[in-house]
Amino acid sequence: MKNIRNKELSERRSTAGDAKAALLQAYRAAQEAAAPNREAKQAERLAIAEAREARRAEREQAKRDEKARIEAEAAAHAAAVAAAETAEADARELADKNRIARVLEDEATRKAERDQRYANRKARQA
Repeated sequence: MKNIRNKELSERRSTAGDAKAALLQAYRAAQEAAAPNREAKQAERLAIAEAREARRAEREQAKRDEKARIEAEAAAHAAAVAAAETAEADARELADKNRIARVLEDEATRKAERDQRYANRKARQA
């Protein structure tokens, strides 16, 4: 009959205080027993956190490298497109100049032939 109902208040208070003291003593004993393991676990957690941070930094660096590579490819592509457009414009301009030169040459040839016919006709009439 451990739990007798006729206990006095002071007896109940002393029993509760003894129980609290026993719990506190057990807690302190458990903390002291776990101290070496706690330090090892703390060191392990720290190592894991450092490794995690290193992996995160590596991922971020890889992302920056990939972004720089993509930007470089885009710049190279833009430069190639600009060069192609410039080459096409130059080719068009050259073709236009050649066509104009041919037209002028043909016109000059027709004029020379007309002048020759005119001179021949005048020579026959004289």
